[in-house]
Amino acid sequence: MKSIRNVSVVVVGGGQAGLSASFFLCKAGIDHVVLERSQRFHSWKEDRWESFCLVTPNWQCRLPDWPYIGNEPHGYMSKDQLVDYLEGFAKSFDAPLIEGVRVTKVSKISDGKFQIETANDTWIASQVILATGSYDQQRKPSFADKLSSRILQIGSKNYKSPDDVPEGMCLVVGTGQSGVQMMEDLWLAGRQVSLSVGSAPRSPRLYRGRDSTDWLYEMGEYSKPIDQQPDPKTTEAKTNHYLSGRNGGHEIDLRSFALQGLPLYGTVSKIEDENIFFSSDLEENLDLADKSYLRICELVDEYIEKNSLDAPPKPTFEKLWRPEYETPYINAKEKNLTSIIWCTGFTPDYSWLNLDCLDERGRPIHKRGVSKQDGLYFLGLNWLHTWGSGRFLSVAEDAEFVVSKIITRLGHVRSSSAREKSHSHA
Repeated sequence: MKSIRNVSVVVVGGGQAGLSASFFLCKAGIDHVVLERSQRFHSWKEDRWESFCLVTPNWQCRLPDWPYIGNEPHGYMSKDQLVDYLEGFAKSFDAPLIEGVRVTKVSKISDGKFQIETANDTWIASQVILATGSYDQQRKPSFADKLSSRILQIGSKNYKSPDDVPEGMCLVVGTGQSGVQMMEDLWLAGRQVSLSVGSAPRSPRLYRGRDSTDWLYEMGEYSKPIDQQPDPKTTEAKTNHYLSGRNGGHEIDLRSFALQGLPLYGTVSKIEDENIFFSSDLEENLDLADKSYLRICELVDEYIEKNSLDAPPKPTFEKLWRPEYETPYINAKEKNLTSIIWCTGFTPDYSWLNLDCLDERGRPIHKRGVSKQDGLYFLGLNWLHTWGSGRFLSVAEDAEFVVSKIITRLGHVRSSSAREKSHSHA
């Protein structure tokens, strides 16, 4: 029989967002529990490839009272270094974390409180923070099921190293941050690899003497809230710019790889057994990536000029390669294609959420993490408030803001309860 446990706040998710919330709840002396379905920081420990490293500089790691203090603030932590940083944060305070507990249902009960179901317990709380992130379910086109069973299909969460990929050609599908870095990982290992190029944007790494993210931070681009973006819904759904922190950091220009022999194709449009079909959008997608790249350069140029800053001269941009012919399809057997890595994104899973708080796209309805459902909050989402919300840069600010709302709300609830008791006694 399930036990019923009461607490003021339940935090669902024990990653950096959930534990940041716990830090501020502990600081405020608010009783709470953090429920984590696997282990803390599971996705960083288990769902990243071996050569993974941050694409943002280490100085942007700013968890609550736990900034990066190593010797390479402008470096990019490897997977193991990042896990050490996260574990250090978790051990810096005594979070009431319960690991290996999956929440199966969250609903509201008659007194306005929330009921949170797990396998062994029913939790009753007046406030709930959902910090489960946006990377639950791998998106994969429905026609992937029509691919020949001979060809191994690998989800991006399951790729760890080139050893996971059988000999022969591997087609990486998708050019977000994971796709281009996994492609490069295979390329550097001397493996046969090709790439289906999507519409993801790219970014310069070092531009006019500084990391582009340093420029954008100084210019205030990362502190602009989403409601000040020209099209908030489009901004929220944007794919991250691709670049790399590997070996000290570098930008990734797919045209350069093509010059060296990497086969590039448009987006995968259809699969029929051994035949893989592509849209004729390769050049268009390469141009879109360059357009984003050049827009960042333009912003930096304008900032340097406006502020009369001393910086290296503006470099000349050159398109190193363009496709003379767009391949409409390939036959996997002819190309000796033995595997596909799907890097086509993720969607959150809120199937366990029995509350009216999602829009028609299945995305949370909120303003800076505060849901339209009284007492319900979200953390750790991309563009929850600013560009840094889904990253180490601003998750602490978002968590502190959400907890401040909880402190106010709990104070109001407790004051109301006290007044009711006083009135009843009278």
